Amino acid sequence: MSSIGRFDRRKFLSNSLAVSAGVAAMASVPGSAFAKEQTVAREPGVKLKLGLNAYSFNGQLNKGTMTLMDAVHFCAKQQVDALDPTGYYFPGYPAVPSDEFIYNLKRVAFANGVALSGTGVRNNFAVADPAARKKDVQMVKDWIVVASKLGAPVIRVFSGGAAAPNGATFDQVVDWMVADFKECAAFGKEHGVVVGLQQHNDFLKTADQTIRVIDAVGSDWFGSILDIGSLRSGDPYAEIQKLVPYAVSWQIKEEVGRDGKSEPTDLSKIKAIIDKSGYRGYVPFEALDSGNPEPKIIAFLDKIRKAFAAS
Repeated sequence: MSSIGRFDRRKFLSNSLAVSAGVAAMASVPGSAFAKEQTVAREPGVKLKLGLNAYSFNGQLNKGTMTLMDAVHFCAKQQVDALDPTGYYFPGYPAVPSDEFIYNLKRVAFANGVALSGTGVRNNFAVADPAARKKDVQMVKDWIVVASKLGAPVIRVFSGGAAAPNGATFDQVVDWMVADFKECAAFGKEHGVVVGLQQHNDFLKTADQTIRVIDAVGSDWFGSILDIGSLRSGDPYAEIQKLVPYAVSWQIKEEVGRDGKSEPTDLSKIKAIIDKSGYRGYVPFEALDSGNPEPKIIAFLDKIRKAFAAS
């Protein structure tokens, strides 16, 4: 059996061509999910678990007409494997919630057979003020602890503002955020939580820019939350394919961007890309509606299931 290192679905893809059909190849879990000194056997093939990003209920959760516990029950009723409860919807955010709230949500999810696949915060590491960045590093650390208590394997973070602050170059900002992400990833390792960078058409707009940061951080506890709707330059599927080897989780959305214009997501193409990658893990999705989002979420879930089953 072969064992492939560092996050490398890329290496797995090339090496697996040399493995005979009768041999069960073993690929390592993406390096960003495990310490480099460890070698973790990863079974070949694709294993997907669908999750719902809580942002799908953004309006209701912000208004207080719905709770995260309600979102858990929705997932259970729709046979969705997991919920990704973003930190924004916890009471008191950005302050961490009480242990009572954390553990009650965890208990409700467990009792309903719904995993908590991750959580997330809104940080900004594209600012010139070191004190501001340090404050957000501490926030990420605080929520890494929350993720650990929830049993969530990954926390979503962001790069920051849409452009470099006045007087700073792109390269300078990358240097700032790489240092900050290194600190977050080291803390994540201590608590068993992977830090996932969600490119969101903010400071990081392309796959290459995102990969540059991930490679510079160089931690097995730092990878990509592959947000398919926020890659808006060129061919979105080519951009997605570049990021797949770095993916520790996903954000499947109803639309992708092609040269700045939105178009409906070709879910069959997404599944074909995943099939080639050997990805195993959670695939959270998101659907939004200005009114009652439930029908739209259910309709999008049905499309995903049909496309994924057919491919």
